Amino acid sequence: MKLKIMLAAAVLMSSTGPGMSAEDPIAVRKAIMKNVGAATGAGAKMAKGEAEFSAATAELVLRTMNTASLGFGELFPAGSETGGKSIASPKIWEDRAGFNAAVAKFASDTAAGIAAKPADLDAFRAAFGAAASNCNACHKAYRIKQ
Repeated sequence: MKLKIMLAAAVLMSSTGPGMSAEDPIAVRKAIMKNVGAATGAGAKMAKGEAEFSAATAELVLRTMNTASLGFGELFPAGSETGGKSIASPKIWEDRAGFNAAVAKFASDTAAGIAAKPADLDAFRAAFGAAASNCNACHKAYRIKQ
């Protein structure tokens, strides 16, 4: 239950919290990624058996990831390459088609996971694994290593 509450709180956080403006794409994309990170963390705990499986939590994890993917590429307009302690790689702007394809694949895989309605741990592991593999691939290609 504690995991559900933490995940719900993360999802309910506004992507444009205090001090952020919808006109600040770096701040907005960072906030969205924090929500995805919280959802991914909760999903990983379930997938590893560190948290009890819950179909409702599984759906919330996948929906959070999917919602983040929708329009995410639009949060990288020209001029937002630097500033705001961004770790976005210049490759996003150099390979816009590749980046957009990665975001589209994330959207597709998370939508497929939602549509599958994972009702047990094995089904969730499959759906979550497909969705989460996008995170690693995109971060390797389009995020500056820290």
